Amino acid sequence: MKKIRNPFLKRSDYNCFGCSPHNKFGLQMTFFEDGEEIVSEWTPKPQFQGYHNVLHGGIQTTLMDELASWFVYVKLKTAGVTSKMEIKLKKTLFMNKGKITLRAKLKEMKKNIANISVKIFDSEGNLCTEGVFAYFTFPRKIAVKKFDYPVEETAFYE
Repeated sequence: MKKIRNPFLKRSDYNCFGCSPHNKFGLQMTFFEDGEEIVSEWTPKPQFQGYHNVLHGGIQTTLMDELASWFVYVKLKTAGVTSKMEIKLKKTLFMNKGKITLRAKLKEMKKNIANISVKIFDSEGNLCTEGVFAYFTFPRKIAVKKFDYPVEETAFYE
């Protein structure tokens, strides 16, 4: 797996709930490229609990949506916005089992809509949550101009 660099760290107004390491209330996600997939490993924190010892379903959805957006950045080389989510909570995701793994890959591309499959696995490798995220993707020129997408081709790699 290859570590993905976060090029937004240089911005003074960068406070993303999903991926900013400076947002003390956020998820502080990091990302890796693994072949055709974008991957994140993340350890649940007590403030993200729903029912006793269970990772809140909304947090699971947010983790998945954030990973899908990074798939768009890195693999599709542009920016996009979520237009639809379909989530299946298949198995309880417990807080006290350690690190979870999220994996995203392209399911299909229809014109400028990217359908991205995202899965969450617990520390034992069990599939707990899966979903498909539809992203409306922008032409790269618009992504750079209006959505601060990095101009440099190598912006996401160390």
